[in-house]
This record gives sequence, structure tokens and C-alpha cells, in this order.
Amino acid sequence: MAAQDLPYAKKTVKTLTSKKYWGRGYTKNGMANAADFIENEMKSFGLSPLSEVGYKQYFSFPVNTFPSKMELKINGKKLNPGKDFIVHQASKGIKTSDSLIRKDSLTYISKKGNVAVSLAPKLTWSVSQKVLDYTLIEINNKTVPFQLSNFEVNIENEFVTNFTAANVMAMVKGTTKPDSIIVFTAHYDHLGGMGNKTYFPGANDNASGVAMLLNLAKYYAANPPKYSIVFIAFAAEEIGLLGSKYFTENPLFPLKNIRFLWNLDLLGNGDEGATIVNATIHPKAFEVLNKINDQQKYLPKINPRGKAANSDHYFFSEKGVPAFFLYTQGGITAYHDVYDIAKTLPFTSYENLFRLFLDFNLELMN
Repeated sequence: MAAQDLPYAKKTVKTLTSKKYWGRGYTKNGMANAADFIENEMKSFGLSPLSEVGYKQYFSFPVNTFPSKMELKINGKKLNPGKDFIVHQASKGIKTSDSLIRKDSLTYISKKGNVAVSLAPKLTWSVSQKVLDYTLIEINNKTVPFQLSNFEVNIENEFVTNFTAANVMAMVKGTTKPDSIIVFTAHYDHLGGMGNKTYFPGANDNASGVAMLLNLAKYYAANPPKYSIVFIAFAAEEIGLLGSKYFTENPLFPLKNIRFLWNLDLLGNGDEGATIVNATIHPKAFEVLNKINDQQKYLPKINPRGKAANSDHYFFSEKGVPAFFLYTQGGITAYHDVYDIAKTLPFTSYENLFRLFLDFNLELMN
């Protein structure tokens, strides 16, 4: 791997986690801007589109969003969104003030019964395809270590019934066996913004995977192998693997042509090695991977894991495609929160992972 590729990866993560991309989500055109960025990178490397429709595959779905107001005061104290509190992703917007009734050590209900407040040691957010008829708020228990008695809230939600997103795809045609395909996938979406002042950067999850996807695309574009290599950046993973589900139901080439699929998600750490989902489903491939790793000492260890519906490999596996989902372990623990930022991402095993993917693919093609 060329020495300049790690700086490229760091630059890519820094770009995708910047304000312009607003958490690569559902407000301020975050996801669409990220899709454009990825498409432009793929074009700049000289990759071909997968079909005559171009580099993007569009699909739609409903989503609950929080584009504007996100304000909360507890006992007169103003709290910061993302750091001090989060609103549950399926919550209805509300503007009200009320007293709080304690239900148990962690839960309070408003006197009117339309707002629930709970205390949590860590605030992790998500995305929802539905909206509730009440409002749920989680508060960091380190922020308010006191009895809660009253609150003022002004939260605005917008339920979008037909949000349009795009999978971004390109390929390098194989030199001798173009109908045999190796696929790399990584989801580029994250959680987006909660209000108009707070967004979730998603450095490890999953700007790190996108950086690897693009690095590999750049490499294979310059060094075309025997097999065709397809690169797919999926949208809407965080809301239920919707991008990969849509692709497997509307594939742009026969899925039976896929010799192997690598799903890249959470690649920014690695000092404790990595885990392979589907390792127990494909023991021979896992054995090959471990043999390479033992010889080259790329990672401290590679842990096997069974089947799991926890990322974009899943719907391919369900269709009989041999697939591994690799994620790294150790390092920072920031996940689905405002602290998953580019600055603290260690990239511990990044270059070695790159080499591991190349070596495995070479073994597979030979």
C-alpha cells in the first residue's frame, strides 16, 4: 500500500464528518451531499458505473427527522442537545412546560402525561421510520445528578413520508474473468442531525469504512485484477439496512456471480484486532484469512463470530452470497453519539487491514 493512502483515508474521514455533510443523514441535505462526494471520488479514479442509469440507485422510505428546534430546560437549567440530552428518534415534537412526577429511580413522567424523561449513563442515538404520539427524552445522569421537578421543552420534528436516498456504486472490470465478482460494501449514512445546531459526525461509524472502500477503489482502478471488483456505498443502513435490502431485491448484476463480499464497517480501531461476522458460516474462507494474518502479522487477532443481521452483508448472506463483515476492536468507545469524531480516530490497523484485503482477494482469485 502506498504511504500516501493513510493520509487520504484521514482526509476522507475528516471531510465526511464535517458540517457540510451534517452527519450524513436526513436534514440539511447531509446524505445527498455525501453521495455526491463518493460518486465524484469514484469518477476521479476512473471507475465505471454498474449500469446505464449511472452511479446511483435511488429508493425511498419514511423517516422521522428533527430539522430545527431542540431546546430543553430542567429545573431552570438549560441542557445541551447531544451532550446533556437526546430526544428518542421516534418522538413527536412538542412545545410545553410542566412539572415532573417520579416513577422510579431512572424515570419521570410529565403531569400531563405527554412527555417521559429517563436518566442514562450514556446517550446513544438512532433513526426511526415511525413517529410516536408522545415525546421521550433521555438525560445524561452526570449532567443532572439532582431530583428533577420541572421542565421546559421546545422540540420540532418533521415526519418525512417519502425520503429519497441513493446507493452509490462503481466497478473495475476484471482482466480475464469479468463475470466473477468480488464486492466491497460500506454504508456511508449516519444519524444526521438532532435539531439545527447538533449533528452526529460518525467517524468510525462509518466514515472509516467509506475511506477504506474508496482507498481500495483507487488501488484496483490503477491495478485491475483478474476478477471484476464492485464497490457499493450503501445509504440507510442505520435505519434498518434499507439500502442493501433494496439492492439485493433489485440487483444490477446477477448475485450468483459474486465470488465473495466484504462489508466494511467500524474500521477506525484495531489494537485488539478484528471480528468477522459469518466466520462460522464460511470456515474455509476464515481459515484462509487467518493463515494470511498468521504469516503477515497484520492484526493481533481475528475473532470468529456467527451469523448476525447487524450490517449490510446480511441480505446478501440471506441470498446465498458468501460474505464477511469485518469490524475492528479496541481504541475509542464512541458510538452513535456526538463524540465519534475524526480527530480521535486512531486508525490503528488501517494500513494492515488494507493489505489483508488485497492478500485475501489475491488468494481467492488464484
